[in-house]
Amino acid sequence: MRPLTLLTAPDGEQRAAAHRNRAARYTVAHRERRSAGVKHPVEDFLFTYYALTPGRLERWHPGAGVVVTGRSATERAGWRDYRSLDVAERAGLGLTADEPAVTVDVDGFLTRRSVTVAFVGRLLRSTASRPGQFGCFGLHEWAMVYRQDAGDRRHEALPLRLGAAGTDAVVESHRLRCTHIDAFRFFTDEAVPRNELHPTRERQVELDQPGCLHATMDLYKWAYTLLPVVPGELVLDCLDLAADVREIDMRASPYDLTGHGLTAVPIETPAGKGEYVAAQRGFADRGAELRQRLLAALDSLAAFVR
Repeated sequence: MRPLTLLTAPDGEQRAAAHRNRAARYTVAHRERRSAGVKHPVEDFLFTYYALTPGRLERWHPGAGVVVTGRSATERAGWRDYRSLDVAERAGLGLTADEPAVTVDVDGFLTRRSVTVAFVGRLLRSTASRPGQFGCFGLHEWAMVYRQDAGDRRHEALPLRLGAAGTDAVVESHRLRCTHIDAFRFFTDEAVPRNELHPTRERQVELDQPGCLHATMDLYKWAYTLLPVVPGELVLDCLDLAADVREIDMRASPYDLTGHGLTAVPIETPAGKGEYVAAQRGFADRGAELRQRLLAALDSLAAFVR
């Protein structure tokens, strides 16, 4: 078993405060919009599509193998997947018997979440093992409104930049190459047979690839799914990437977002395609580093099983 790492009370409180401040970039504006009944088609996605609530996002976790003391330990003593240190562990770290000290309960987490942990590991490794594909041009968003009535659109309040007919023409003049089930499942019925592949949940490990914007955004989902055995800082790093990806995802969509201060990436043009692919490659590079950090966190868990 790998030795536990002791985090002093001031260091733990400092990291928790820094985490809350970073998370506030997303949570404060979202709460304000929600209170005012205002929707944002880009930023709200991070809370409406992904399941982590603002409150849970603001909650810092040190990750597996780290011991927190003081107020941080007292707060976490009642949280799920945390445990107090036993006598031998306390003695090994020079802690007194009555000093609050907790760490992530890796055994308990793995007992509850072993199937999920195994799936996430397989998916991340499989995705990392294959080359990125950079020829989709974000057409999944276009396929989601292909030959669809205005009232049925997911973002019905947003106008289409090229109108309905122009949007349909873009879809019909391009090859659809979507590899991700959680984009493909929103295709209209008319768009489904136009896609070169038929992604399913069962084929996700087989088909996810690192060039896909949705697979890159989903690193955030896998990071928070693994809380608290991964550190909160890694979750926020994945969220920062997901937010950047989401912006390009929508700027390259058929919607007119000028009302939200966002200019289009016109993927129906050669220049727009070039801009999209450049961003896509940059996201893939950032995603590769985060994917490896998530895998390293998963690989380390066995060392903390008692």
